[in-house]
Amino acid sequence: MQMLDVPCPTQPADIPRPTTEWCSGSFDDDVDGDAVAAAITAIGDTPEAEGVSLALVVVHRGRIVAELYGPATDADTTLISWSMGKSVTATILGLLVGDGLLDIDAPAAVPEFAGTGKAAITTRHLLAMRSGLEFVEDYVDDAVSHCLEMLFGSGQHDMAHYAASLPLIHEPGTVWNYSSGTTNILARLAGDIVADGATDPETRRTAMESFMQTRLFDPIGMTTAAPKFDTAGTFVGSSYLYATARDFGRFGYLSLRGGQWDGLQLLPPGWVEYARTQVAVDTEPPYFGYGAQWWIWPTERGSLAAHGYEGQYTVVLPDRDLVVVHLGKVPVDVRPPLLDKLRRIIGAFPAAGATG
Repeated sequence: MQMLDVPCPTQPADIPRPTTEWCSGSFDDDVDGDAVAAAITAIGDTPEAEGVSLALVVVHRGRIVAELYGPATDADTTLISWSMGKSVTATILGLLVGDGLLDIDAPAAVPEFAGTGKAAITTRHLLAMRSGLEFVEDYVDDAVSHCLEMLFGSGQHDMAHYAASLPLIHEPGTVWNYSSGTTNILARLAGDIVADGATDPETRRTAMESFMQTRLFDPIGMTTAAPKFDTAGTFVGSSYLYATARDFGRFGYLSLRGGQWDGLQLLPPGWVEYARTQVAVDTEPPYFGYGAQWWIWPTERGSLAAHGYEGQYTVVLPDRDLVVVHLGKVPVDVRPPLLDKLRRIIGAFPAAGATG
């Protein structure tokens, strides 16, 4: 496991926490503003063949210091999360842990697991993508993809049931396998708790929507957040949350501050540290690490990041007191130039742990 030595920074005394509005300001003297501006210009000038960037927001020490919006997009445009929703789902689970309503080390209360080898799967296994369940996370080949079948095919009406019904092919806890199905199982598990076991889809949807709004979105001022639900009333936590780039910035900022907002500890102490503790490394370049439904950037100390299918990123960098949000439509095969530009932005901000 990755050992953490980067605490989440406290709120700067001279910067009010964003509530209904973000603070904005110029770069501090220790920031290479020219490098930031050059990288943002390069993102704006990206050739069409390398996809399109729709929104970029950079938050440093509590203030928005840079923004960029693409075609037909502005600060009020809501955009899809895709898999950034996985990190939101994990945060919802964290709230339930803080309420004492969920023990992540207990066997997951999933009906499809009962009486089978799956009964050994814990919520911690699910959060770490180590359930042992079969799931092919492919976004192109519908002949092999469980993800496409779940989102758009036979599984779309009850996505958690589809995923939970797949066979167990590894002992729980032994093999890492990135799976949108796993996240939707977690989302239904959360829905079971907040809806107090109700089975009516509308009751479940209303209960979960209310919980997300009152316990997460409202407290951090994420006013544009719009989660989507399947026919069974389960939040499609793997993929379907809409919000503005600024509001995704608020979500990242909550974790940047260790789960605190406006003096209140919304997430249980230690939850953010748990989320960014590495349990696996992706098998594909650039070899991002993985924690609990959050990615980890290997070159950035203490980082955690929400990633989405089309180049969506909410990158949380406690060592730099920085959050960078990018939303767009950037295919994976042309992603490296975008990542290089984002790293150039990030590298322009000072790292507390840097040594000369």
